[in-house]
Amino acid sequence: MSDVIIKAENLSKRFLISHQVQERYTSLRDVLTNRVKDVLSFGSNGDNKSLEREDFWALKDLNFEIKRGDRVGIIGRNGAGKSTLLKILSRITEPTKGKVTIEGRVASLLEVGTGFHPELSGRENIFLNGAILGMKRAEIREKFDEIVAFAEVEKFLDTPVKRYSSGMYVRLAFAVAAHLEPEILIVDEVLAVGDVQFQRKCLGKMEDVSRTDGRTVLFVSHNMSAIQKLCTSGMYLNCGLIKGFGKIDSVVNLYLESGQSRTNSGYSVPLPFSGDGLECYVNQVRIENIDGEPVNEILVGMPWQIRVYFKSDRSVKHFIVALGITNNSDFNIRTAWSNPVDLDCGNYEAIFKESELMLSVGSYRVAVGLSSYEKAIQYIENIATLYISDVQVENLDKSIIRTSGSGLVLNPMDTSIVKTKD
Repeated sequence: MSDVIIKAENLSKRFLISHQVQERYTSLRDVLTNRVKDVLSFGSNGDNKSLEREDFWALKDLNFEIKRGDRVGIIGRNGAGKSTLLKILSRITEPTKGKVTIEGRVASLLEVGTGFHPELSGRENIFLNGAILGMKRAEIREKFDEIVAFAEVEKFLDTPVKRYSSGMYVRLAFAVAAHLEPEILIVDEVLAVGDVQFQRKCLGKMEDVSRTDGRTVLFVSHNMSAIQKLCTSGMYLNCGLIKGFGKIDSVVNLYLESGQSRTNSGYSVPLPFSGDGLECYVNQVRIENIDGEPVNEILVGMPWQIRVYFKSDRSVKHFIVALGITNNSDFNIRTAWSNPVDLDCGNYEAIFKESELMLSVGSYRVAVGLSSYEKAIQYIENIATLYISDVQVENLDKSIIRTSGSGLVLNPMDTSIVKTKD
């Protein structure tokens, strides 16, 4: 039996995308004129004239082999083709060209809700997923107690999963995927929805099933420390192409050195608004350590800062820069505003320093807004990604670790125990 469990040959995936073509400024005269043209077209679809279609290759001529028992970390920026590749390997979508050969059963966890029927209970979905994987009912029963114990959802086992929180959903979905003995386990960034303790539990389980049972694990994450801890090899995707494939440390270093990591040398935002009438617009956002050096990750408990570069093309009174930080479920973690200032024409930078807020391990989204008292000028969501790592957490002050607790925010709290009068 060959050791190669996944083999891709010239694997490509094309999507047809449409663009709405509009004039930069549309006057009332233009609207009325276009309406008349539509009427005179005698039933032809005028909307077709305003659409431009183009081919978008999410993956292009991928060739690789993955062996049985490998733990492969797939990395790259958003839009690199990671999720498309996983969907092809999970047989959710078909490639446009080329082929992929897979030996064995595949269990995939790509997004919250994948593979579960919302109207069925947790118990019923466990048996349903096992049947989909080709397992007999007796085999599923044998693993049932392990799955429930791992997912920690005993009280809600007979509740329809549509009533589960996103965290409960992920816990049960991962437990099912990991325990029903697939030869290949595919996990996307969805684990970021769970709490830190469960993320570590999942990483340990993936390593265990690979080492002990010889199963293959494909893991996508933006958390480089998690990738390096779990995976033995890596694949670096950029614009649908494989830019690196081999030992995990070498691939991660290639990714970071290439500047594709958003915070490696500062994330440069394109300037689609320049010249379009905005008086101010963002040029660049950089995530830095407290010394002003661009970094890829921030260690738990360490101070950090975000620098926003922007340009003003005219004078603006009472100008404010706003910064927002959310988790991957769009839950607001932090919002901050600069003091209002009066701007002249020129280039500016705003620095947001954080020395107290301790975020738990994971990735967080950064949003930036520019405004004055009179109006909002520009707002950009997901302009950068903040990665919090515990790769060197053992170097922290032990008192911080001991009192920090758990959750999204780990700031120590003042606590005391006193004896009260009877």
